[in-house]
Amino acid sequence: MTNKLYYEDVYQSTFVATVTKSENDYIVLSETAFYPTGGGQPCDTGTINGKKVSNVEEVNGEILHYINDPVPVGSKVEGVIDWERRFDHMQQHAGQHILTAAFVELYGYETISFHLGSEKVTIDLNVENISSTELEKVEQLANQIILEQRIIEAKWVSREEVGQYPLRKTLSVEENIRLVIIPEFDYNGCGGTHPQNTGEVQAITILRTERQKKQTRVEFVCGHRVRKQIHDKTTVVSKLTSLLHAPQNELETASLRLIDRNKTLEKEIKVLQNTVLQFEAQDLLKEAIKVAHHRVVQATFADKGLQELQTIARYVLAIDPEVNVLFVSEINGKLQFVCQREESAINMKKLAQSILPVIHGRGGGNEKQAQGGGEAKTITSDALLTMFLHQLK
Repeated sequence: MTNKLYYEDVYQSTFVATVTKSENDYIVLSETAFYPTGGGQPCDTGTINGKKVSNVEEVNGEILHYINDPVPVGSKVEGVIDWERRFDHMQQHAGQHILTAAFVELYGYETISFHLGSEKVTIDLNVENISSTELEKVEQLANQIILEQRIIEAKWVSREEVGQYPLRKTLSVEENIRLVIIPEFDYNGCGGTHPQNTGEVQAITILRTERQKKQTRVEFVCGHRVRKQIHDKTTVVSKLTSLLHAPQNELETASLRLIDRNKTLEKEIKVLQNTVLQFEAQDLLKEAIKVAHHRVVQATFADKGLQELQTIARYVLAIDPEVNVLFVSEINGKLQFVCQREESAINMKKLAQSILPVIHGRGGGNEKQAQGGGEAKTITSDALLTMFLHQLK
């Protein structure tokens, strides 16, 4: 069993230990300050004898330190914890305890799960909806607890002693019970790392909420991450005020005005694009050819998608419903085609199916219109169109 120094002194960032087990990609030490992944909290990282520790996990009482070049059994090694990462996890995990307790204290909302990510932290609450007013009051209470710099006590207790404490939730273990306590506020079983008092959490900010089936996911940050959020958002706001030529308090109005203008322009562009396609349809109709006893409007295009091909075909048939339309386009290294008619007797679905194997493609449609696409590796768009015309003969 590895001696867990992080429970003796959470602020210890260096230590010396003996290697008791050495495998291809990990070592086990007589004692360690590296916290292993567990309880929703990621592991510590750092170095052992200058070699990077990429992962730490506990398996059957052994704490495995994953390094690229394991050290022989019996060797004395020096471990150095990435303190910035450790303290960040301490802030976030303690902040989670405070926020969770605040939700229970004010509204009775219980935390179902907790995840400590690299940038943000989330808790899932057993409630479908939370109002903005509730979130604001919970955040206020949480930050008040931080401001009061209450002691955060971690202690080991027996199963018999557990009954002395008003635990927030039922324990998941029967032995080696460790409680993390914020007196007169939160009592909870937890194996994570936490600072000595709530003041070291510095601040809590709720970022957003998201409905998760019948639960609500609350996303938040604590400590140094709050400052980073403020810095990042201030940078974005500064750029937006410059781009939109508007002060911060008018950014929303300026943005909405820009969005409305873009919607208007998009509609105008759509109208102009359709007008261009109508003229294109008229020009193509003038160049209609005769194949056997069929009149055909045919063409190849570059970089036109199926929707554009179908639109041009529709405009052609609106002018002359007796023609047959055969269009092929090469776009993004793929071939796409449209076969369409209105009053002609040609079965467009069968025509398309006769071509699809050539391009290893897929398609669909009915007797009047069909479309599909496939590979452009073995045949050009012009050659594919020629095959369509040949099939008509």
